[in-house]
Amino acid sequence: QVQLVESGGGLVQAGGSLKLSCAASGRIVSISAMGWYRQAPGKQRELVAAVTSGGSPNYADSVKGRFTISRDNAKNTVYLQMNSLNPEDTGVYYCNVLFRSGNYYWGQGTQVTVSS
Repeated sequence: QVQLVESGGGLVQAGGSLKLSCAASGRIVSISAMGWYRQAPGKQRELVAAVTSGGSPNYADSVKGRFTISRDNAKNTVYLQMNSLNPEDTGVYYCNVLFRSGNYYWGQGTQVTVSS
């Protein structure tokens, strides 16, 4: 079994910054990619950013230039540095880990609220 523990969410004013962290533990074998998704009220969950085991990042168009995803393979941890936040970034942010086997796991979610 795999556990994902997220941290770093909170309330911030527009223009501010937050950094999310997600640490994976348990049966960790051959992670393929780690990423962050978010779900705003009344909307579907969407990909924010992901990074492969080789370090190649992928970003949603709405966050390019503002968010940076990084990964510490030794610690099985993925980070999301979020700058220039705006109210449209508000939502529950979920960590996701995809293994080479095709199995994937979700974190419990962390709330990010950006006030205008």
